[in-house]
Amino acid sequence: MSTPHLPKVAGFSSTLTPPSQTSPVDRLAAVQDRLAGWIADLTTLHDLTERLARTDELDAALRETLAAGATLVGARRGLVTLAPADGLGTEHTVGLGLAAADLGQIETVPRESASRTRLLDGLEDCLPGGLRTGLASDIPHGSTPSTPNDLPTGLAVEGRPGTRTTADLGGDGPDTPTGHDTPTVPGAPATGEAGVADDVEPEPQADLGLVHPDIPGDETLDPRHREVAARLGFGASYALPLTTHDGTRLGVAVWLYDEPAEPTRRQRHLLELYARCATEHLARTLELARAREEIATVREELLPGRLPRMPGVRMAVRHRTGPRGGGDWYDALPLPEGALGLAVGGVTGAGPGAMAAMGRLRASLRAYAVMEGEDPVAVLSDLELLLRLTEPARTATALFAYAEPAARRIVLAGAGHCPPLIVGPDRTEWVETSLSAPLGMLACWEAPSVELSVRGGETLLLYSDGLLRRTGESTDRAYARLHAVVSAAPAAVRDDPELLADHVLHTMLPDGRDRVDDPEDVVLLVARF
Repeated sequence: MSTPHLPKVAGFSSTLTPPSQTSPVDRLAAVQDRLAGWIADLTTLHDLTERLARTDELDAALRETLAAGATLVGARRGLVTLAPADGLGTEHTVGLGLAAADLGQIETVPRESASRTRLLDGLEDCLPGGLRTGLASDIPHGSTPSTPNDLPTGLAVEGRPGTRTTADLGGDGPDTPTGHDTPTVPGAPATGEAGVADDVEPEPQADLGLVHPDIPGDETLDPRHREVAARLGFGASYALPLTTHDGTRLGVAVWLYDEPAEPTRRQRHLLELYARCATEHLARTLELARAREEIATVREELLPGRLPRMPGVRMAVRHRTGPRGGGDWYDALPLPEGALGLAVGGVTGAGPGAMAAMGRLRASLRAYAVMEGEDPVAVLSDLELLLRLTEPARTATALFAYAEPAARRIVLAGAGHCPPLIVGPDRTEWVETSLSAPLGMLACWEAPSVELSVRGGETLLLYSDGLLRRTGESTDRAYARLHAVVSAAPAAVRDDPELLADHVLHTMLPDGRDRVDDPEDVVLLVARF
């Protein structure tokens, strides 16, 4: 006798099991729970990206990226390596919870020489040392997508057990917790809530992260890799390439777990969302850092590479320039008959234009100093005429001193520049230069020179007005403070130009005011006879 069939009802198949009985209240509560999780995730991402956006230095941005990633994936340590694909600049590595010696040990892990596909070339080329070991064997034979972003959805990576890219993880799996203990993924299907989006399954996104969930237990890894992991105390790692929206590779970030572990799918998804914003911010910060380095290089090339060695005189110099590059400059050049020319000055404005004008002005002054350096007034007069004819819209200040170390005689003239300071065992005095306008402000500049004699063991301080302005005080108070700082310097400090220059800077500009982001240039030239 055959088994009786269930009666057919219109619209339903008698072979399907009836859906679970879930009340509307339970379904609504499940939806509210998921919405609360999404809001918590978005709030976390917003807070982390806001903290990242407040960083303006490359190292600070890298450290913030590492710290945020560690929070999202539940790791305690990590490192990020910048190795831009354009090849500009050297490889730069920053660690989180890792000392320089720890990073050095990671670099000692041998690197495999086996051929690799292009799938993870971008990731492998950026990984430091042994963290890149074995990537070639992680790629299935014959898989050669054109770029790292072309990883096929749902690719199951073959190779040694326990090591895989996370693209083969199609679902949350048993390691995915429920509730609000860990971040949830906006748009992911519900796991276990009957009747809540069970019929909506979005396509899984490609995941380029590389996970080593159990380094001590993976016998296929290089022995040195496992040895370093045991010595540093990490049992798993998760790496994510840093690639901008246009496909430009910047580097890779790696997070290290103390014990064998791996991030859940939800954690990886949140980290990838954060990494998209972080990578764009890092790219902008990297470009800014490169621009600053280029400005610094140009500035240094426009200034003396080193101070000359002259019998009877020792010199030291300190130069601080704002982030845009400024027009303050200095010079010290040997002149005929054993004389020495000392100069400080500055042109108006900032940026590349001011630096270029500063370079032209300094080069011109050197030429005039060689021809008629014994007459500082003639040197500055020629410089003023050149500036008025070639750059009529620009003004500049300058001070030039013609020194004869053997005779301890100095003749100087200034054009709108700060007066020098004489420092010795018995006196600390201003050199009273005549009051005159800066170069380029009058139809014809001329001012009398000043001649002075220096005693044995005395020092001449030449400086720019930025040293006074960076104090944040009025001009009179800043002058008085500089005089007091030099007068109070110990005898051993006054006898050494290097120590005296450092003493003046650190005392005049305390509390971090001697910083690279200050718009005011600072020049301090010290010559002890």
